Amino acid sequence: MSLMDSLVIALYIIGIMVIGLWVVRKKSMNAEGYFLAGHSLKWPVIGAALFASNISTIHLIGLAASGFNDGLVWGNFEWMAVFTLIILALVFAPFYYKNKISTLPEFLEMRYNSVARTCLAVLALLGALFMHIGVSLYAGAVVFEHFFGLNVYVSILAISFITALYTVIGGLQSVVITETIQTVILVGGAIILTIYGFMALPDHGIHSWDALKAAAKPEQLNIVPSASNSSGLTWSAILLGYPVLGIWYWCADQTIVQRVLAAETLRDAKIGPLFAAAIKILPVFILVLPGVLGYVLFKDIITDANDTFPVLITELLPTGLKGLMAAALLAALMSTIAAALNSAGTLVSIDIVKRNRPDTSDKQQVQIGRVTAVVVMIIAISWSPLIAGFNSIFEAINILLTVISPPITTVFVWGLFWKRGNHQGAIATFIGGFLLGLIAFLLDFPVFGDTKILTEIWGVSFMMQAWWLFVCSSIIYVIASLLTPHPDYEKIESCTMSSPLAFLKNEEGEKRNVPLILSGILILVMVLLYSLFG
Repeated sequence: MSLMDSLVIALYIIGIMVIGLWVVRKKSMNAEGYFLAGHSLKWPVIGAALFASNISTIHLIGLAASGFNDGLVWGNFEWMAVFTLIILALVFAPFYYKNKISTLPEFLEMRYNSVARTCLAVLALLGALFMHIGVSLYAGAVVFEHFFGLNVYVSILAISFITALYTVIGGLQSVVITETIQTVILVGGAIILTIYGFMALPDHGIHSWDALKAAAKPEQLNIVPSASNSSGLTWSAILLGYPVLGIWYWCADQTIVQRVLAAETLRDAKIGPLFAAAIKILPVFILVLPGVLGYVLFKDIITDANDTFPVLITELLPTGLKGLMAAALLAALMSTIAAALNSAGTLVSIDIVKRNRPDTSDKQQVQIGRVTAVVVMIIAISWSPLIAGFNSIFEAINILLTVISPPITTVFVWGLFWKRGNHQGAIATFIGGFLLGLIAFLLDFPVFGDTKILTEIWGVSFMMQAWWLFVCSSIIYVIASLLTPHPDYEKIESCTMSSPLAFLKNEEGEKRNVPLILSGILILVMVLLYSLFG
């Protein structure tokens, strides 16, 4: 990195910290303001923050590496998120907003009971700690070691301090404003890198799309998986496994959904996720496709697929823009960690402390949230270097997702659509589903030897593991619910669907269902894109 590039990075870091603290400079910080930004978020901010909370350094490095190895087929993780965000907007968001909840565990208490609330709060904390923060910290540290030669531990400590500073002090308001800025930097930087990649093709004798396909691996530019694709992704895995992971991540994870809970109006709560869905179309073209370009342009230079994104930056971009892309990497990393820290503080303060000590004041809640964020960050710093024990960063995130998502997805989906489900079924599912996921994790880590029993011997990919764990969790939920008394139907009326297609109806006083119309447009766009890149 040149002096100018380093200056760009330094200005970005200072700018984000100043903006994050300036946003809340004159605000008296009560609990609602700290954890939910005073319910003041508009749909553009919600959508940008949802995208920024999701896209991390793992995506920038991992998707480019996947594009280098296998091609656009890994873009299904991004495009399937479009459909899951539509589900969040039309199905889940109205229930969250109308019940005026502060956290998702609070919603489960309304639907089931306080024990179910505690179960989800604990699982959500584990997800924020080990997955969102721990894995992201390690991924960021590896990248900065590559660029600047910094020791992994030094990088982790530096990144942690910068992000925690404005998150702990400013709360959700600081987080979402900085996330909005970081989304612009991230998307802009990735687009610039992609353009430079295409501009370099003529120097390698490639002047058309057909010539690019000829220079790439077979099917590397196809997003629709074939039976012979080397990635291991199949249509059954994508159609069955992804929704299990996606509904938990996009519809039932506090770290992500907290932005929707802070919406100013129901319209904002519904259109925000749809705006995020529209942005999620881009990563296939600006994160996965550059990986394919990396193979075509630099396959002789790149020996490790994880180096694809850094090599593209160093080989293609001029001085100054290299610093911008490094800032984009920082943006992706900081936004994910900030989101997880704020949600962890919210969960502990509201779902654990406030529920058990109702007389806790607003000031005490804010203080507890800040202390929690600091403690969680310290634990994550200690855990993150252990990610090196996995074969890859992507493998780590996928395995952790498979453990935690099936029981949570089961409890939310069945609870919303099936009134007969009760708290006994929910608690049995949390316990049984999590234990089954833990067993699957231990069989595939592996603890003893070096063979992954489920993946390598039985041939069950992580996405199909998620599907079968969801099936087992559903069986537990249904049987436990049917063997115990039915819930009070009047009490849970506000938390369940009146009919499976009730989400298609207009809201009271709404002449035109704009979210439904936008969802239809998004679905048509996705059908067109799949037909073009199939």
